[in-house]
Amino acid sequence: MPVEALLGDTVTRDYSRKLTLFNAFARPELRQAVASLGLTPGMRVVDAGCGTGDMLGVFLDEVKAAGVVVGMDLAAAHTTAARRANSPETAVLQANLSQPPLAAASFDLAWSVNTINHLRDPLAGVKALAGLLRAGGRVALGQSGFLPDMYFAWDSRLERLVTEAVRQYYRDRYQVDERDLTSTRALTGLLRRAGLGNVKVQTFVIERLSPLGAADEEYLLEAIFRGTWGERLRPYLAADDYEELTRLCDPQHPDYALRRSDFHFLQTFTLASGYV
Repeated sequence: MPVEALLGDTVTRDYSRKLTLFNAFARPELRQAVASLGLTPGMRVVDAGCGTGDMLGVFLDEVKAAGVVVGMDLAAAHTTAARRANSPETAVLQANLSQPPLAAASFDLAWSVNTINHLRDPLAGVKALAGLLRAGGRVALGQSGFLPDMYFAWDSRLERLVTEAVRQYYRDRYQVDERDLTSTRALTGLLRRAGLGNVKVQTFVIERLSPLGAADEEYLLEAIFRGTWGERLRPYLAADDYEELTRLCDPQHPDYALRRSDFHFLQTFTLASGYV
Protein backbone atom coordinates (compact mmCIF):
# COMPACT_ATOMS: atom_id res chain seq x y z
CA MET A 1 0.00 0.00 0.00
CA PRO A 2 1.42 3.41 -0.89
CA VAL A 3 2.55 5.49 2.05
CA GLU A 4 0.04 8.18 1.05
CA ALA A 5 -2.97 5.91 1.61
CA LEU A 6 -4.27 6.79 5.06
CA LEU A 7 -7.60 4.97 4.58
CA GLY A 8 -6.48 1.94 2.62
CA ASP A 9 -6.65 3.21 -0.95
CA THR A 10 -4.62 1.21 -3.47
CA VAL A 11 -4.52 0.72 -7.23
CA THR A 12 -6.72 -2.37 -6.83
CA ARG A 13 -9.24 -1.03 -4.34
CA ASP A 14 -12.75 -0.59 -5.79
CA TYR A 15 -15.62 1.36 -4.26
CA SER A 16 -17.09 2.51 -7.57
CA ARG A 17 -20.65 1.78 -6.54
CA LYS A 18 -20.46 3.98 -3.45
CA LEU A 19 -18.95 6.84 -5.45
CA THR A 20 -21.63 6.61 -8.13
CA LEU A 21 -24.38 6.55 -5.51
CA PHE A 22 -22.99 9.63 -3.73
CA ASN A 23 -22.61 11.61 -6.94
CA ALA A 24 -26.20 10.88 -7.98
CA PHE A 25 -27.47 11.68 -4.49
CA ALA A 26 -25.56 14.97 -4.07
CA ARG A 27 -25.65 16.08 -7.72
CA PRO A 28 -27.71 19.27 -7.09
CA GLU A 29 -25.32 20.48 -4.39
CA LEU A 30 -22.21 19.45 -6.34
CA ARG A 31 -23.48 21.43 -9.32
CA GLN A 32 -24.02 24.44 -7.05
CA ALA A 33 -20.46 24.11 -5.82
CA VAL A 34 -19.09 24.01 -9.37
CA ALA A 35 -21.26 26.99 -10.39
CA SER A 36 -19.84 28.99 -7.46
CA LEU A 37 -16.37 28.80 -9.02
CA GLY A 38 -17.32 30.94 -12.02
CA LEU A 39 -15.65 28.81 -14.68
CA THR A 40 -15.63 30.16 -18.22
CA PRO A 41 -15.26 28.59 -21.68
CA GLY A 42 -11.72 27.68 -22.59
CA MET A 43 -10.52 26.92 -19.06
CA ARG A 44 -8.51 23.80 -18.27
CA VAL A 45 -9.70 21.66 -15.33
CA VAL A 46 -8.23 18.61 -13.60
CA ASP A 47 -10.40 16.53 -11.26
CA ALA A 48 -7.90 14.87 -8.90
CA GLY A 49 -9.53 11.85 -7.30
CA CYS A 50 -12.25 11.82 -9.97
CA GLY A 51 -13.57 8.42 -8.89
CA THR A 52 -16.07 7.14 -11.44
CA GLY A 53 -15.89 10.41 -13.38
CA ASP A 54 -19.42 11.62 -12.74
CA MET A 55 -18.31 15.26 -12.42
CA LEU A 56 -16.21 15.40 -15.58
CA GLY A 57 -19.23 16.12 -17.78
CA VAL A 58 -20.33 18.88 -15.41
CA PHE A 59 -16.97 20.60 -15.86
CA LEU A 60 -17.11 20.11 -19.62
CA ASP A 61 -20.48 21.87 -19.67
CA GLU A 62 -18.79 24.87 -18.02
CA VAL A 63 -15.58 25.10 -20.09
CA LYS A 64 -17.23 24.04 -23.39
CA ALA A 65 -15.43 22.56 -26.38
CA ALA A 66 -12.67 25.15 -26.17
CA GLY A 67 -11.69 23.94 -22.70
CA VAL A 68 -9.98 20.82 -21.40
CA VAL A 69 -11.14 18.46 -18.64
CA VAL A 70 -8.88 15.73 -17.25
CA GLY A 71 -9.81 13.13 -14.63
CA MET A 72 -7.26 11.37 -12.43
CA ASP A 73 -7.68 8.59 -9.86
CA LEU A 74 -5.46 6.03 -8.17
CA ALA A 75 -7.80 3.03 -8.51
CA ALA A 76 -7.89 1.09 -11.78
CA ALA A 77 -11.57 0.19 -11.35
CA HIS A 78 -12.50 3.84 -10.87
CA THR A 79 -10.66 5.07 -13.94
CA THR A 80 -12.16 2.26 -16.01
CA ALA A 81 -15.65 3.33 -14.91
CA ALA A 82 -14.82 6.99 -15.57
CA ARG A 83 -13.70 6.26 -19.12
CA ARG A 84 -16.91 4.33 -19.77
CA ALA A 85 -19.03 7.19 -18.44
CA ASN A 86 -17.38 9.93 -20.51
CA SER A 87 -16.56 10.70 -24.12
CA PRO A 88 -13.18 9.61 -25.52
CA GLU A 89 -12.21 13.29 -25.74
CA THR A 90 -12.13 13.49 -21.92
CA ALA A 91 -8.78 12.17 -20.72
CA VAL A 92 -8.87 9.93 -17.63
CA LEU A 93 -5.54 8.97 -16.07
CA GLN A 94 -4.75 6.31 -13.50
CA ALA A 95 -2.24 8.09 -11.27
CA ASN A 96 -1.23 9.07 -7.76
CA LEU A 97 -2.43 12.56 -6.85
CA SER A 98 0.87 13.27 -5.10
CA GLN A 99 2.80 12.56 -8.32
CA PRO A 100 0.50 13.72 -11.13
CA PRO A 101 1.77 12.83 -14.64
CA LEU A 102 0.70 16.21 -15.98
CA ALA A 103 2.58 19.27 -17.14
CA ALA A 104 3.23 21.90 -14.49
CA ALA A 105 1.46 25.25 -14.76
CA SER A 106 -1.04 23.94 -17.35
CA PHE A 107 -4.46 24.13 -15.61
CA ASP A 108 -6.79 26.83 -14.35
CA LEU A 109 -8.57 24.69 -11.73
CA ALA A 110 -7.55 21.66 -9.70
CA TRP A 111 -10.71 20.19 -8.13
CA SER A 112 -10.50 17.44 -5.52
CA VAL A 113 -13.47 16.15 -3.51
CA ASN A 114 -13.37 13.77 -0.53
CA THR A 115 -9.82 12.83 -1.49
CA ILE A 116 -7.33 14.91 0.51
CA ASN A 117 -8.56 13.21 3.70
CA HIS A 118 -7.24 9.90 2.30
CA LEU A 119 -3.63 11.14 2.14
CA ARG A 120 -1.07 10.67 4.88
CA ASP A 121 0.48 13.98 3.85
CA PRO A 122 -2.39 16.27 2.75
CA LEU A 123 -0.07 19.29 2.53
CA ALA A 124 2.15 17.55 -0.03
CA GLY A 125 -0.99 16.64 -1.99
CA VAL A 126 -2.23 20.23 -2.08
CA LYS A 127 1.20 21.47 -3.13
CA ALA A 128 1.24 18.91 -5.95
CA LEU A 129 -2.14 20.19 -7.15
CA ALA A 130 -0.98 23.80 -6.91
CA GLY A 131 2.02 22.92 -9.07
CA LEU A 132 -0.34 22.04 -11.91
CA LEU A 133 -1.82 25.53 -12.03
CA ARG A 134 -1.12 28.50 -14.20
CA ALA A 135 -0.64 31.88 -12.54
CA GLY A 136 -4.00 32.87 -11.10
CA GLY A 137 -5.20 29.26 -11.07
CA ARG A 138 -7.28 27.82 -8.25
CA VAL A 139 -7.25 24.73 -6.06
CA ALA A 140 -10.74 23.74 -4.85
CA LEU A 141 -11.01 21.12 -2.12
CA GLY A 142 -14.44 19.67 -1.34
CA GLN A 143 -15.19 17.69 1.80
CA SER A 144 -18.40 16.12 3.09
CA GLY A 145 -19.51 16.11 6.69
CA PHE A 146 -17.59 18.84 8.50
CA LEU A 147 -20.49 18.81 10.95
CA PRO A 148 -22.04 15.60 12.30
CA ASP A 149 -24.60 14.27 9.85
CA MET A 150 -28.22 13.97 10.98
CA TYR A 151 -29.94 10.68 10.18
CA PHE A 152 -32.23 10.06 13.13
CA ALA A 153 -33.80 13.44 13.87
CA TRP A 154 -35.97 11.77 16.51
CA ASP A 155 -33.07 10.07 18.38
CA SER A 156 -29.90 12.13 18.80
CA ARG A 157 -28.53 9.65 21.32
CA LEU A 158 -28.48 6.70 18.90
CA GLU A 159 -27.13 8.96 16.17
CA ARG A 160 -24.23 10.02 18.41
CA LEU A 161 -23.45 6.43 19.38
CA VAL A 162 -23.43 5.31 15.74
CA THR A 163 -21.10 8.17 14.76
CA GLU A 164 -18.71 7.25 17.56
CA ALA A 165 -18.88 3.58 16.58
CA VAL A 166 -17.95 4.40 12.96
CA ARG A 167 -14.95 6.43 14.13
CA GLN A 168 -13.81 3.63 16.41
CA TYR A 169 -14.14 1.15 13.55
CA TYR A 170 -11.91 3.34 11.35
CA ARG A 171 -9.40 3.82 14.15
CA ASP A 172 -9.14 0.04 14.60
CA ARG A 173 -9.10 -0.86 10.92
CA TYR A 174 -6.61 1.75 9.72
CA GLN A 175 -4.70 2.47 12.95
CA VAL A 176 -5.51 6.18 12.79
CA ASP A 177 -6.44 8.46 15.66
CA GLU A 178 -9.18 11.05 16.04
CA ARG A 179 -6.98 13.85 14.74
CA ASP A 180 -6.26 11.92 11.55
CA LEU A 181 -9.97 11.41 10.95
CA THR A 182 -10.98 15.03 11.54
CA SER A 183 -7.92 17.02 10.38
CA THR A 184 -9.49 17.94 7.03
CA ARG A 185 -11.94 20.23 8.82
CA ALA A 186 -9.04 22.72 8.67
CA LEU A 187 -8.94 22.92 4.87
CA THR A 188 -8.48 26.70 4.91
CA GLY A 189 -5.32 26.37 6.99
CA LEU A 190 -4.10 23.59 4.71
CA LEU A 191 -4.50 25.79 1.63
CA ARG A 192 -2.66 28.67 3.29
CA ARG A 193 0.19 26.43 4.46
CA ALA A 194 0.54 25.30 0.84
CA GLY A 195 1.20 28.91 -0.14
CA LEU A 196 -2.20 29.65 -1.72
CA GLY A 197 -3.79 33.07 -1.35
CA ASN A 198 -7.25 34.65 -1.38
CA VAL A 199 -8.62 31.59 0.39
CA LYS A 200 -12.41 31.30 0.30
CA VAL A 201 -14.81 28.80 1.82
CA GLN A 202 -18.48 28.00 1.25
CA THR A 203 -20.60 25.31 2.85
CA PHE A 204 -23.59 23.76 1.09
CA VAL A 205 -26.27 21.89 3.03
CA ILE A 206 -27.47 18.60 1.59
CA GLU A 207 -30.95 18.30 3.04
CA ARG A 208 -33.48 15.59 2.33
CA LEU A 209 -36.97 15.06 3.71
CA SER A 210 -39.41 12.17 3.42
CA PRO A 211 -40.70 11.02 1.04
CA LEU A 212 -37.29 10.44 -0.49
CA GLY A 213 -36.46 10.26 -4.17
CA ALA A 214 -35.06 7.02 -5.56
CA ALA A 215 -31.44 8.25 -5.76
CA ASP A 216 -31.59 9.56 -2.19
CA GLU A 217 -32.94 6.35 -0.71
CA GLU A 218 -30.56 4.20 -2.77
CA TYR A 219 -27.51 6.11 -1.51
CA LEU A 220 -28.56 6.20 2.13
CA LEU A 221 -29.56 2.53 2.17
CA GLU A 222 -26.66 1.05 0.20
CA ALA A 223 -23.74 3.34 1.00
CA ILE A 224 -24.57 4.27 4.58
CA PHE A 225 -26.96 1.79 6.20
CA ARG A 226 -25.30 -1.24 4.59
CA GLY A 227 -21.88 -0.11 3.38
CA THR A 228 -20.76 2.12 6.27
CA TRP A 229 -22.77 0.73 9.18
CA GLY A 230 -24.13 -2.81 9.15
CA GLU A 231 -22.47 -5.79 10.81
CA ARG A 232 -19.13 -3.99 11.23
CA LEU A 233 -20.62 -1.79 13.98
CA ARG A 234 -21.90 -4.68 16.12
CA PRO A 235 -18.74 -4.83 18.32
CA TYR A 236 -18.92 -1.10 19.02
CA LEU A 237 -22.53 -0.81 20.16
CA ALA A 238 -24.49 -2.20 23.08
CA ALA A 239 -26.73 -5.10 22.03
CA ASP A 240 -29.96 -3.10 22.43
CA ASP A 241 -28.60 -0.17 20.43
CA TYR A 242 -27.33 -2.42 17.65
CA GLU A 243 -30.72 -4.15 17.44
CA GLU A 244 -32.49 -0.80 17.19
CA LEU A 245 -30.09 0.36 14.50
CA THR A 246 -30.70 -2.87 12.58
CA ARG A 247 -34.46 -2.32 12.66
CA LEU A 248 -34.11 1.26 11.43
CA CYS A 249 -31.87 0.14 8.55
CA ASP A 250 -34.02 -2.78 7.39
CA PRO A 251 -36.38 -1.96 4.46
CA GLN A 252 -38.52 -4.96 5.44
CA HIS A 253 -39.09 -3.73 9.00
CA PRO A 254 -41.98 -1.40 9.93
CA ASP A 255 -39.48 0.89 11.70
CA TYR A 256 -37.36 1.42 8.56
CA ALA A 257 -36.01 4.96 8.95
CA LEU A 258 -36.12 6.03 5.31
CA ARG A 259 -39.88 5.53 5.09
CA ARG A 260 -40.77 7.27 8.33
CA SER A 261 -42.86 10.39 7.87
CA ASP A 262 -40.47 12.28 10.18
CA PHE A 263 -37.26 11.32 8.37
CA HIS A 264 -35.09 14.41 7.90
CA PHE A 265 -31.49 14.12 6.72
CA LEU A 266 -28.76 16.78 6.89
CA GLN A 267 -25.19 16.67 5.67
CA THR A 268 -22.74 19.45 4.87
CA PHE A 269 -20.49 19.76 1.84
CA THR A 270 -17.74 22.37 2.23
CA LEU A 271 -15.73 23.80 -0.65
CA ALA A 272 -12.49 25.59 0.25
CA SER A 273 -10.39 27.19 -2.47
CA GLY A 274 -7.25 29.24 -2.88
CA TYR A 275 -5.25 30.80 -5.70
CA VAL A 276 -1.62 30.47 -6.78
